[in-house]
Amino acid sequence: MIRTEEMLLNVGPQHPSTHGVFRIVLKIDGEIIKEATPVIGYLHRGTEKLAEDLQYTQIIPYTDRMDYLSAMTNNYILCHAVETMMDMEIPERAEYLRVLVMELGRIASHLVWFGTYLLDIGALSPFLYAFREREMIINLLNEISGARLTFNYMRVGGVKWDAPEGWIEKVEEFIPHMRKELAGYHDLVSGNEIFLNRVRGVGKYTKQEAMAYSLSGANLRCTGVDWDLRKKEPYSIYDRFDFDVPVFDGGDAWARYKCRLAEIEESIKIVEQAVEQFPKEGDIMAKVPRIIKPPAGETYVRIESPRGEIGCYISSEGKKEPYRLKFRRPSFYNLQILPKLLKGENIANLITILGGIDIVLGEVDG
Repeated sequence: MIRTEEMLLNVGPQHPSTHGVFRIVLKIDGEIIKEATPVIGYLHRGTEKLAEDLQYTQIIPYTDRMDYLSAMTNNYILCHAVETMMDMEIPERAEYLRVLVMELGRIASHLVWFGTYLLDIGALSPFLYAFREREMIINLLNEISGARLTFNYMRVGGVKWDAPEGWIEKVEEFIPHMRKELAGYHDLVSGNEIFLNRVRGVGKYTKQEAMAYSLSGANLRCTGVDWDLRKKEPYSIYDRFDFDVPVFDGGDAWARYKCRLAEIEESIKIVEQAVEQFPKEGDIMAKVPRIIKPPAGETYVRIESPRGEIGCYISSEGKKEPYRLKFRRPSFYNLQILPKLLKGENIANLITILGGIDIVLGEVDG
């Protein structure tokens, strides 16, 4: 009989496969994980506390840096919360621009996940292909916002400025290209036996466990729960678009993979319809006071980000700064199930499970 003794192993905080400054303290017996303790907070910037001394428009750049892979969505949740408090009507053209940039951002975010996830488990080519398509989206978002990662485009009442001449046509040209390349990803990866053996049955949990841990996004829909706020509680103009919510059974890394790739296809559908319906003219900003002061009271709004349900709570005293601001950050909640998933697992599956959750540390730490 081989005798082993328990060993303490640190993974991170500086580790390429933790996707940010994230540390996991493992207790391992041989190659089996006995206990896993996530250690977060290395990237904490105090966004919510800083917001209490900032005007609402000044808070928007802080949202870009939470989930830095879906900055447009983060921009929107804050603006949406303030607009809800002020009962503001947003011009139609601005709403279409918002949906276009958010859905392009969702595709780009899933491409980063797809590429880096495959890189984590030993495949280089998918990473290069995914970042090739992401670069095309980044160029489009750069052209409309002036930034390549931390986009600062949304404003309370609309958007910062109109789409440049020819921008909508470029988005239209991108749609068939992305569809073709997505089919190529499936040919390259989805049927690959080595990949399937690495993800099938790994990091599995039930529908009841997903709901108990308050998981959302693909981490919830991979267990068979049909829940997407764009459909269940439509915001902006999402009720105008025909798209499906990808739902898969299994609750494992394979189901989460299928869910996210199917979501890329559905986002392409939304972008395609938004381009077809895009108003030829119109305002891009509502009539907004120079100093934004929502009425005294409180509100909570929630939307569907690439990582799940992101919410924003604002408590106002009728001043130009919020009395209290709180974000519900999906990466933070989705991460809570990690210790349970890792207990009893082989250490070789650690990164497969962690990568499958799709966290962004800027959002975990706030």
